[in-house]
Amino acid sequence: MAEKVTAGPITSANGVREAVCIHTKKIFSSCKDKDCIEDLTFYPTATAQSVIDASQSIRGGRVELLHVGVDVEPVSFNRGFFTVDMRFYYRVILQAVNNGMRATEIEGLATFDKRVMLFGGESRAKVFSSYPVPGGADYPIDLTANLPTAVVSAVDPLLLCARIVDCSCGNCCDCTAVTGVPAGIAEAFDEPILFEPQTRRVCISIGQFSIVRLERGTQLLIPVFDYCIPSGSCQPVGSISCSSCDDPCEMFESVSFPVDDFFPAGIAECGADTPTNCCSCSGK
Repeated sequence: MAEKVTAGPITSANGVREAVCIHTKKIFSSCKDKDCIEDLTFYPTATAQSVIDASQSIRGGRVELLHVGVDVEPVSFNRGFFTVDMRFYYRVILQAVNNGMRATEIEGLATFDKRVMLFGGESRAKVFSSYPVPGGADYPIDLTANLPTAVVSAVDPLLLCARIVDCSCGNCCDCTAVTGVPAGIAEAFDEPILFEPQTRRVCISIGQFSIVRLERGTQLLIPVFDYCIPSGSCQPVGSISCSSCDDPCEMFESVSFPVDDFFPAGIAECGADTPTNCCSCSGK
C-alpha cells in the first residue's frame, strides 16, 4: 500500500514543492448542452407593441442573457441524484420594419425553462460558517445544507429567427402569460413589459449554449508546483448572426459548441479519455 501523503513540503524531482490541504468546491457531475429553442414568445414593452401592430416584418436583432434562476431538488427514486430547474431570462432587441421599409428598434423579454438531472453525492452534515450571509438568521439553522450547489454557465444566445405572427391563442407561440418574473429583471427595461400575450405578436427562435454542474464544499490534498500566473492574452469572442426562418435549428446544429467561451483554450471536450461524469442534458 502506498504511503499516505500529508500536507507539508515535498522533495520531488517532478517540480512539486509541497502538498497543501484546501477547502474548495468539488464538481460531482456536469454536462454541456446546445439547445435550439423555437417559437419563444416575445413579451414587448407597450411602445414596442404599438410598433409591432404597425409593422410588416422583423429584420434581425440580438439577444442578451440577463439572468438564470436555478433551483435544486433531490430525486426521491435515485439517491445522490438531483434535478436542476433553470429559467433563462433574455432581453431581446429587434428591428421592426414598416411599409416604408424603415426599421424601428424594439425590445422585450423572453424566457426559457430547462431541467436536467445530475449526480450530486450525498451528505448528512450541516455546515455553518462565520462568513456573513445576507438575510441570514442569528441562530444556526440551515435546512438546505445537504443540497449540492448548482452552477449554470451560459453565453448570450444566437438569434436564429424572428417573425411577426397574427394569431389567436392556441395556434402560434406560447399563449400563456409568464409569471414570477423577478423585480430586477422587470427593472432592466425602461418601460413595463406586457406579459399578457397579444393577438399580433413576435415569435423568436434562439440557440443557447450552457454548462450545468453540481458541486459541494470539500477538503482536498493537492500538489503545489508554483503560483498560477496567466501567460496568455485576453482574446475577444466573435459572434454569429442569422435571421433565416427556413430551418433555424438546422443552421444552429452546424455551429460548434464554444468550449473556449467556458474554459481556457487547450482543454478538450468530453471524450474517451475524460471522466465518466460528462453527460448530456435535455430541455424541459
